[in-house]
Amino acid sequence: MKLLSPQDWKHIVRPGSRIFIAGGAAVPFALVDSLLEQSSSFIDVEMTHIHGLGPTPWIDKAYASKIRTNSFFLTPSLRAAVERGQADYTPCAMSEIPGLFQRRILPLDVALIQVAPADAQGRFSLGVSVDVVLAAARAARIVVAQINPTMPRTSGNCWLTASHIDYFIDHKQTLPVAVKNSLDDRHRAIGRYAAQLIEDGSTLQVGLGNSPEAVIRALKQHRHLGIHTGMFCDALMELVLCGAVDHSQKSIAKGKIIASHAIGSRKLYQYLDGNAEIEMHPSDWVNDPQRIARNHRMVAINGARQIDLTGQVVRDSNGHRFYGGVGALQDFIRGAGHSKGGRPIIALTSTGDDDGASRIVAGLDAGSGVCTSRGDVHHVVTEYGAAHLYGCSIRERVARLVEIAHPDHRESLLAGAHARGWLPKFFSMPPHASKKTSNPIESRLYTFSGKPFLLRPLHPSDMRLLQEFFYSHDEETIRMRYGYHRHQMSGESAYKLAAVDQTKDVALGLFSDVNGRQVLRAVGRYYLDADQSSAEVAFVVHQDCRNLGMGKFLLVELARIARMRKIREFWATVIPDNKVMATLFVKAGGKAQAHALDDEEIPYRIPIRGILSRQSSLLQGKQILEAS
Repeated sequence: MKLLSPQDWKHIVRPGSRIFIAGGAAVPFALVDSLLEQSSSFIDVEMTHIHGLGPTPWIDKAYASKIRTNSFFLTPSLRAAVERGQADYTPCAMSEIPGLFQRRILPLDVALIQVAPADAQGRFSLGVSVDVVLAAARAARIVVAQINPTMPRTSGNCWLTASHIDYFIDHKQTLPVAVKNSLDDRHRAIGRYAAQLIEDGSTLQVGLGNSPEAVIRALKQHRHLGIHTGMFCDALMELVLCGAVDHSQKSIAKGKIIASHAIGSRKLYQYLDGNAEIEMHPSDWVNDPQRIARNHRMVAINGARQIDLTGQVVRDSNGHRFYGGVGALQDFIRGAGHSKGGRPIIALTSTGDDDGASRIVAGLDAGSGVCTSRGDVHHVVTEYGAAHLYGCSIRERVARLVEIAHPDHRESLLAGAHARGWLPKFFSMPPHASKKTSNPIESRLYTFSGKPFLLRPLHPSDMRLLQEFFYSHDEETIRMRYGYHRHQMSGESAYKLAAVDQTKDVALGLFSDVNGRQVLRAVGRYYLDADQSSAEVAFVVHQDCRNLGMGKFLLVELARIARMRKIREFWATVIPDNKVMATLFVKAGGKAQAHALDDEEIPYRIPIRGILSRQSSLLQGKQILEAS
């Protein structure tokens, strides 16, 4: 290693050189400043890098005749340089960038890096940014290092020795901190909905953005989580500190946090320093989809700029204009998708912050680049709910994405879907779905006898789930619950049962999760009478879920909603053979009314006040626990 002097740059930088600059919180600004002071002698130099915190002085117009930039990720200033023709954007997944350097597809002449001071073994840690830096340092003709005593000394595959470094300077530099994401009610709703998809014992990855961060912040009540991520951030650190993360159920690197770079606060950088619990590895190792898939219950949480109604995800562009980059999205979506019990999640607000335009669209803008194909998308979450897309037809995808779009845009999205022939003509949104509010009844996760079930309103897109529910019944269930022999439930009939106005009538479902797919296990509903003070109530519980207390639970939930809406009484008719339902209504304070014949349905009147006053005894012993 040689101490760098300003005169050395003329030997280091040759005409046409490609210079790599480390990114993230590890941009070596002292080296960059020293380099630019000698730029008058440069001839056709190219700077290449990924996302970096802090200024990018090398794209100043003063250097336009000397330096051209080629970035894998665009900040606003870099995007402006691209649009004025001074810089280039190279779309590439993070897992593949190291290979571009190693295989000399993008040969590097010089690498400018930042390292922590040498340890007792003479090794220099790359600290908070190993990602593509390690590959660049080993592939470049000349490596110039800024040795910074404030750089955290991290562990893992992050080490260089003096033999890897040609020139160095000692320069203390405070690491730049990331701007704290601003989270509002939309993001918090996204976090709640996404948290319902994530099991205890999952391994997490999170991408840049306020929506993905909101999901992480909603997981503090989870347990036995692990971390295998490209970016380690404050939100993940806080999950560790609160006890939600213990790595105990990770499939690979058990007991360790795996990451390739860290961006965040000073507290985060202090937490990383000398912390053997955290291992930093290069992006081609961390982001390898096959390695990611070896983590059971791998959950990938990433944002997007736009998604169309078939599930195509746009990340790095808005029409013909480029924004951000591909980053880790492709790598972790595919890795989590192939994980046993894995959950790839796209989290985004339903509208843009700047223009209020819908981010769920019928057709992508011309020039938009699809970063994730419709076949790779499993779950999409907005502040209006979660859409399950994997294995679903175009019709199902379209319906589910319309339902989680902003209410202002649902009608136009439906019109676009109808024009393209993606939905049957009878399919429309219930009246409440066009109001500027969230769902009137939010989904919640409950546990029945140790098994989780999601309680949520039925949606029009549940028509196929309702058909499957009906055809899974035995004849006795159909006779008892439907009151007559019914041999068919057409798609249109199922649609009419699912597409209710939830501000007037109510239809609730309890859903189990089967490998990421929702399966309907029980339905409870009421139909408001004309006087608006009473409502007819009905239940169907699948025979496989009997004796778990689902009927009693749904009756109590419906009664809670009814009380808020000033409804005083439920009523129902029960066939004489249906002793279970009759017993439930009596236990809830209901009374049988007079009827003429023994084989006639028996009418019951059940006061709402009576149901709620007896809810403790109704639910006692059924192990019904709210999980989130």
